[in-house]
Amino acid sequence: MTDSNLVSQRRDFLKTLAAVSGAIPLWAQAQSAWPTKPVTMVVPFPAGGGTDAFARPLSAQFSKLTGKQLIIDNRGGAGGTLGAGVAAKSSPDGYNLFMGAVHHTIAPSMYPKLDYDLERDLVPLILVANVPQVLVVNPKKVQATDFKAFLDFVKKNPARLNYGSAGGGTSHHLAGELFKLQTKTFITHIPYRGAGPALQDLIAGNVDMMFDGLGSSATHIKSGRVKAMMVSGAKRNPAFPDVPCSTELGLPDYTVSTWYGVWAPKGTPADAQARAIEEIRRACLTDEAKAVWANQGADFPNLITSQFDTFIKKELAKWSQVVKASGAKLD
Repeated sequence: MTDSNLVSQRRDFLKTLAAVSGAIPLWAQAQSAWPTKPVTMVVPFPAGGGTDAFARPLSAQFSKLTGKQLIIDNRGGAGGTLGAGVAAKSSPDGYNLFMGAVHHTIAPSMYPKLDYDLERDLVPLILVANVPQVLVVNPKKVQATDFKAFLDFVKKNPARLNYGSAGGGTSHHLAGELFKLQTKTFITHIPYRGAGPALQDLIAGNVDMMFDGLGSSATHIKSGRVKAMMVSGAKRNPAFPDVPCSTELGLPDYTVSTWYGVWAPKGTPADAQARAIEEIRRACLTDEAKAVWANQGADFPNLITSQFDTFIKKELAKWSQVVKASGAKLD
């Protein structure tokens, strides 16, 4: 990126930051005392899942930069919707945040009734990570050497294999349903209360495969505990150059990514929103965080406020179409 592009990006960021903070002067924001005490961030999945893989490093850098702890509060269950409900009802005092994910743009199409509304009850602050989905298998349970052999086996043995997910209505679930639609195969869905437990059961051999965010599977792929068959998208991921992408494998429309963003409860003071965005952004741009992101095959989209809101609306529409086409239901 050129110096002029960096200057332009910074100028655009400052304009947006000024807008979200209700036109509070930037010098006043810079002198704001926030945070004066620990900040709590609800992570709506159990510890060890893909959300944790980014929330914990973000917490560490935020705490180091601000001198105030960013506390991770894991509230798993119901495909991430239980934790989202908790966050939506938390005090909008500037000290409660929520790290949600792509799952929360799928949930409105899967759950007949939610006790929160993503667009009405939560304010989008910043999109912090984007990770392609990866198809991983337990190498002892699925002994195919490559994707072609794997797909041949699945087609000849419908319902023989099963796949774990972070819960009904999550991206792990819908990624599996989309895969079945596009390959005309059948694999049994096994929902868990989070990606962490599902991944542990995959490693233990209690489920055969999983459509996971590359972030949470990366370490296990490198150790050989799971085998990556395919990464979603039109190109291979730089962190795993030997894993073929879906486009080169003949599935050009199989584009699924797991993304993570931070929201605040509706009513959170504008100056606290602006400061939270700036501190989270600074944390994500530290060398330590960049190394974690790169190691997990993720990028930092750096979309804030209205940009993030536009992104969310597109995701809501996309997943609504996938749910209708696949007939996916909660197990």
